[in-house]
Amino acid sequence: MTGIKNRVIRRIKKTIMVFFAVLLGTPILLALIMKFVNPPFWGWEIHRTLFPIDGYPQQIEHQWVAISEISPYLPLAVMASEDQRFPEHWGIDFHALWKVIKTSGSGGPDRGASTITQQTAKNVFLYPSHTYIRKAYELYIALILELIWGKERIMEVYLNVIEFGPGIYGVQAASEHYFGINASQVSRYQAAQLAVVLPNPYKIHPAPMTSYVRHRVNWVLGQMRNLGPVTLH
Repeated sequence: MTGIKNRVIRRIKKTIMVFFAVLLGTPILLALIMKFVNPPFWGWEIHRTLFPIDGYPQQIEHQWVAISEISPYLPLAVMASEDQRFPEHWGIDFHALWKVIKTSGSGGPDRGASTITQQTAKNVFLYPSHTYIRKAYELYIALILELIWGKERIMEVYLNVIEFGPGIYGVQAASEHYFGINASQVSRYQAAQLAVVLPNPYKIHPAPMTSYVRHRVNWVLGQMRNLGPVTLH
C-alpha cells in the first residue's frame, strides 16, 4: 500500500514539474522563433474571432509592415500615450504596477499598469482576463520579450498586432482605414489620433474627432514634444 502511495506521489510531482516546464518554457521557445518570424496570428485575434463582441466584423483588416516602413511618429505617439518610460524599463513599470494593485478591487488588476511590453505579451501570447494569475504570467512573458526581442522588435510587433478598431489590427490597416494612406506616411497629428484610441478602440475613434478625442490628441502631442527623439536600439 505504501509503495502504491509513493508511486502516486511521484507521478503527481512529475506531472507538476512537466506542467511548469511547459508553462515556463513555451514562451521562451515562441519568443525565440518570433524574434525572426512574424506571427501569422496571435492570442487577442484568436479570442476575438472565437468570441466576437458587438461590432466585430467577419473579415479583419491587417497587413504586417516592418518597423523601418512605419512613420517614426507612430512609436513616439504610442509611447507618449501608453508608456512614456518604455525605452528605460525592463518591461515592467513597478511604480505604476504597485499603484494599480493598491487601488484595484477583488477582480484583479486592470490595464492601467500595463507597459507596451506587457500589452505585447498579452496580445500575442495570452487572452483577455484581469486575474492575478494571468497578470503574473504576463509579467513573466514581458521579461522574456525584453531579454530576447529588445525594444525595437517589441515595438514592431506591438504596432502590428494592436487593435485600432473592431477587427482593425496594426498601424498599416489603421492608416489605410482611417486616413487612406500607408503607415509610412502618417503625420505627427495623425499618429496622435491613432494613439488615443488604444485604451478603448471600440468606443474611441480617431476620425471624425469628437471634442474628447481632440482634447486627448492635443495632450498626446504635448507629451510627444516633451519626449523628443527616442531611440529604441
